[in-house]
Amino acid sequence: MSSVKEAAMSSSGPWGDDLDHVERVVRQTEEIMRELASARAEIAEITGVGETGDGMVRVMAGAGGRLKAIKLNPRVMRRSADELARQVLAATQAAQEAVGRRSDEIIERAQARAGQLPEPVDETLVRRRIEQVAGEIE
Repeated sequence: MSSVKEAAMSSSGPWGDDLDHVERVVRQTEEIMRELASARAEIAEITGVGETGDGMVRVMAGAGGRLKAIKLNPRVMRRSADELARQVLAATQAAQEAVGRRSDEIIERAQARAGQLPEPVDETLVRRRIEQVAGEIE
């Protein structure tokens, strides 16, 4: 325990609860920052896959929708250039959409956790406590 907190807790003053609150906010903020860093790393590793119904064209996309791989079954070369282009485009879009959905899930989870932070330590909290103590002194 810090000497400031020990002094606050040993005195009959009301500051012990405030120091507990500040320490709780700091701990939770640090935890959420670690979770956000983990979410960022998780997003960087996402891979989405898009594939044609017949499996002849398969596309893999990574973070931000960047293409990682395009695999074509050799038999796909029998198709017209227009048909092949449409299939590659559709598989690419499906892979990118899969990455986007997974990224959104990770972001939503991180935002939900960040929304669980306790009341911030700001001038309002300090002002309220000073007014409370002043009222008790009178």
